[in-house]
Amino acid sequence: MDAGFKAHILPTLTVNNALAAITFYQQAFGAQLLTSNTADGHTVGVLAVEEAQFVVADESPANGTVGPDKQNGVSIRIGLMVSDPDAIAKQAINVGITTVYPVADQDYGYRLGYFIDPFGHHWEIGKPLF
Repeated sequence: MDAGFKAHILPTLTVNNALAAITFYQQAFGAQLLTSNTADGHTVGVLAVEEAQFVVADESPANGTVGPDKQNGVSIRIGLMVSDPDAIAKQAINVGITTVYPVADQDYGYRLGYFIDPFGHHWEIGKPLF
């Protein structure tokens, strides 16, 4: 194994329109598209916000993956920890993210807000206060 490699978690967000989602995350979070591939009408892209990477992929019901809009709720919230959560949240709000509660100092030690994107994924945008 590469000595410089560090283990990490790379979440994949399943959506009903990966191309639209990639564009949304670029506009909302300033995400950079690192790689993308489209085959047989199925798009997968790897994006990064600052150092945080995630994958966006079209649904594949045959493989058991559907977006949150096809489910009764979500089992995961994505914590997007960034250097300026207020700026990222404002940018995301400007392109259509829904605010559950705005970015504010929380009693549990984070400056954090809670949002739902147009594809049904839940985001906590924040940074530690300590």
